[in-house]
Amino acid sequence: MSNLFLRTLREDPADAEVPSHKLLVRGGYVRRAAPGVYSWLPLGKIVLENVARVVREEMNAIGGQELLLPALLPREYYEATGRWEEYGDTLFRLQDRKGADYLLGPTHEEVFTLLVKGEYSSYKDFPVILYQIQEKFRDEARPRAGVLRGREFHMKDSYSFDIDDAGLQESYDKHRAAYIRIFDRLGLEYVVVKATSGAMGGSASEEFLAVAPTGEDTFVRSTGSDYAANVEAVTTPAPAALPVEGLPEARVHHTPDTATIRTLVDLLNDLDLGRDFSEADTLKNVLVKTRVPGAREWELLAVGLPGDREVDFKRLEAALEPAEVALLDEADFAANPFLAKGYIGPRALLDNKVRYLVDPRVATGTAWVTGADRPDHHVIDLVAGRDFTPDGTIDVAEVRDGDPSPDGQGTLYTARGIEIGHIFQLGRKYADAFQVDALGPDGKPKRVTMGSYGIGVSRVVASVIEQSHDDKGIVWPREIAPADVHVVGTGKGDQIAEALRIAGELEARGLRVLVDDRKGVSPGVKFTDAELLGVPTAVIVGRGLADGVVELRDRATGGREEVALDAVVERAEAACRA
Repeated sequence: MSNLFLRTLREDPADAEVPSHKLLVRGGYVRRAAPGVYSWLPLGKIVLENVARVVREEMNAIGGQELLLPALLPREYYEATGRWEEYGDTLFRLQDRKGADYLLGPTHEEVFTLLVKGEYSSYKDFPVILYQIQEKFRDEARPRAGVLRGREFHMKDSYSFDIDDAGLQESYDKHRAAYIRIFDRLGLEYVVVKATSGAMGGSASEEFLAVAPTGEDTFVRSTGSDYAANVEAVTTPAPAALPVEGLPEARVHHTPDTATIRTLVDLLNDLDLGRDFSEADTLKNVLVKTRVPGAREWELLAVGLPGDREVDFKRLEAALEPAEVALLDEADFAANPFLAKGYIGPRALLDNKVRYLVDPRVATGTAWVTGADRPDHHVIDLVAGRDFTPDGTIDVAEVRDGDPSPDGQGTLYTARGIEIGHIFQLGRKYADAFQVDALGPDGKPKRVTMGSYGIGVSRVVASVIEQSHDDKGIVWPREIAPADVHVVGTGKGDQIAEALRIAGELEARGLRVLVDDRKGVSPGVKFTDAELLGVPTAVIVGRGLADGVVELRDRATGGREEVALDAVVERAEAACRA
């Protein structure tokens, strides 16, 4: 360590919010270069490469072939698939000296597809799995949490190319199994959940989420089955349609000063209308505006949902992607005077041709209390399918603990996670865009089908720390730790000399060793650094050396024991290989 490019810090960085950000910076693993952009210092680079090694080994085991594609990509590739506009502001766009448009690649579906098109043309060439481990770029509006949500990040992306759907399923299953082996080897606690495909396109989609309270993704599990899904992919079981005959007629009531659901329910119950009302009996209509990529004009969209629920805007954005979504402002209401703010009902929306989508719970035959389209008035017993017919359904209400599981078994409970992997069955979206065909056995062209599979390599590093740390520092799993053994000479010349001798013997046995041979540094600082850096096994050469003993420490368990000097190399090696 006397020659290692490393400075540890005693204090957390001011902008750090999550443990991984704090500890990677304090441990000298990374340094901030710009918002959302980090330099990986020597120890950090070793950890990053160790994660990449595990990924590489398992990808090679399923027949993947590694290559490296450019990060600087021409606009026309992404225009052909519509993603030049779909990605919106998250793309880093730039021009060369001749004015040609380029981007820094966020993902590489287009480039892989064109590469295969240029090289392969027969069914005999398939299947093929290609992958790379490379920097990706996304212009995050609010980069945060260190390397967990950055603008530049390390990612493994692989792509499968098959001649038919059965082959795609096999490639997908191979990747899924490989991902399970990867994350098991990395010692992560994770869950595989159903997910949405978003701008990637395609059908089947699953995420691998590292379970962590600091995660940005909310996912759900069922109490009665193995059902798990990202909250954006949860489907709400819709009630069966009910007959509308014989239901009470809709009636408008004067409801002054009831612009909120709570005040409305309180007033209705005070009116003694023969039944009790709850927020779940009301139909809330939320107005947003949407704009598809490349369009200048916004369009109004109304979302109707039970009044005891809120719109989950992450779910809404996922449901409408790639369209941009925003709440209405006062200028929007002024431009649309038929919108009686706080008292909006289905009739004015439909009469004015505002697209109106409702929650699946707003099924035919259900009766609601909702706005009467004029201030201080609501309508009671407005029946879906009789008094109004929405344009369709949209499943974007918040998901709560205790909601019924979509598979009909048990109820849902929510947790937080960090997305570390995502696998997609892309199908023929990109092959269609670039007309990628291969001659089949019958001599006729067949359209190739694709899968896309990503792992956030730098995100995995941070996710491991989120799950594996204590108040002293990082606790690395041995598979990706920067060293197997941290040998510490606590200060005096003979102690440092003995530490170097032990380190040399351990290295000769094939172990990766970090040795603290710094002079003039107090034992307390060295102990603190050893715990902060988080190497799984430590050998402390200190005062006990005079009695022929050294200390062997286990970072994960905190266990310590004195070991005879002549046995420490064997004992440390055994601990590393256990």
